[in-house]
Amino acid sequence: MLSVFGRNFWLVPGEHNRVESAAQECSAYERLLLERAFLRTLRLERERAGRSLQQLVLMLVDVNDLLRRSDGPTTFRRIMGTLFGVVREIDPCGWYKKNSIVGVIFTEIRTAERQSQEVIESRIWKALRGELNRDQLERIKISFQFFPETRYWKQPGSPLTMYPDLFQQKGRRRLSDIAKRMMDVAGSLAALILLWPAFALIALTVKLTSKGPALFRQTRIGLHGVPFTFLKFRSMLPQSDPKIHEDYVKEFIAGNTNPSSSREGATAVYKITSDPRVTPFGRFLRRTSLDELPQFWNVLCGEMSLVGPRPPTAYEMECYKLWHLRRVLEVKPGVTGLWQINGRSRTTFDEMVRLDLRYAKTRSLWLDVKILAQTPRAVFSGEGAY
Repeated sequence: MLSVFGRNFWLVPGEHNRVESAAQECSAYERLLLERAFLRTLRLERERAGRSLQQLVLMLVDVNDLLRRSDGPTTFRRIMGTLFGVVREIDPCGWYKKNSIVGVIFTEIRTAERQSQEVIESRIWKALRGELNRDQLERIKISFQFFPETRYWKQPGSPLTMYPDLFQQKGRRRLSDIAKRMMDVAGSLAALILLWPAFALIALTVKLTSKGPALFRQTRIGLHGVPFTFLKFRSMLPQSDPKIHEDYVKEFIAGNTNPSSSREGATAVYKITSDPRVTPFGRFLRRTSLDELPQFWNVLCGEMSLVGPRPPTAYEMECYKLWHLRRVLEVKPGVTGLWQINGRSRTTFDEMVRLDLRYAKTRSLWLDVKILAQTPRAVFSGEGAY
C-alpha cells in the first residue's frame, strides 16, 4: 500500500508506475501558486533581480485551448507533473492568468540571454514530448520574457508581460483615469480652438524664417513603451544632425555631463543651452515654450495627457537604469508636470525621474489642477527653458 496526500493505494502488478505518476501530479498541484500569489512573487523577484542585476526569465505556458477539451484537466495534470520534474525547486510556478496561463519564474540566470532561452525551452519540450501526443502538444503555447529588458517599444504585441501588476493598478484607478481623460479632452480641445490664431502665426513665422516644415515630428515612447509621433513647432534648421543631442543626453543620463560642455559657469542641464542647430526664432519659441503648443493634438488623440512625465526618445531609453523605466510604464506622458514647475531643465536627470515617480504614485485630479495652475508661472519665468 502507498499513501499519497492522505489517500491509500493498494499496489497490484502493473500499477506501480500509475500510482507514482499520480503522486507526482498531486505534488505538482500542491506547488502551483494561485494567481494573486504568483503575480506578487513575480513582482518581488523582478525587484530582486533589478537590485542584484541578475537576469530573470519568465516562461508562460498557455493551456487555455487545452483545458477546453474533455480530457483537458487530466492532460494538464500530466503537464504540471512533467514541468515540475524539469524545473528547479527554487523556481516559483503558478497561475499567471487563472485557468488559462501558467507561469514559471527562472531566477538567477547567469548565461547569455539567447542561450538561456534555448537551453530552457529545449529541456521543457523534450520532457513534454515524452508525455504528450502530437495533438496535445499543438494545443499548448510556450513563450519567454526576459528581465531586465528595456527595449519594450521594439517588441510586438503587449510589451508588459513582466509587469502584470500595472494592469491591476489600472483597474483600481479606472474611475480616476476616466475623469483624467475627460479633463484632457476638454482642456486640449479648448486650447486648440482658442489658440488657433497663435498656431497660424507661429507656423507662418517658422516657414518665413527658415526653410522646412512648420512642424517637427519625432518618435517618442509613450505609456507602456508604445511609440507615437510627437509634435512640436520646428525650432531647428532642417536636416539637423540628431547625434549632437543624442550624445549629450546619453552623457547627461549617465551623470557624466560637465557644465562647461553647454556653457561656461552654467549648471548641468537636460538640454543643450547653446545648440548650433536652433534658429533665432526657434530660440524664442523654446524660451517661451510656444514650440510645445502642437502637443495639445497629441493629448486630444490620447497619446499624451495634460499632466505627466516628458515622453523620452528611443535613444534615451537605451541608457535608462531599471528604476528609470517606471516613468514610462506607470503613467501617460504629459505636456507639463512636476519637472516643468520645479526648475525644468535645471534639475538633474535622476531628480527629474524621482519627480515623475512621485507624480505617478500620488497622482490625482486635484494634483493635476495644481500643476496646471503653476505651469504659466514656470513658462513666463523662463527658468530652465532653452
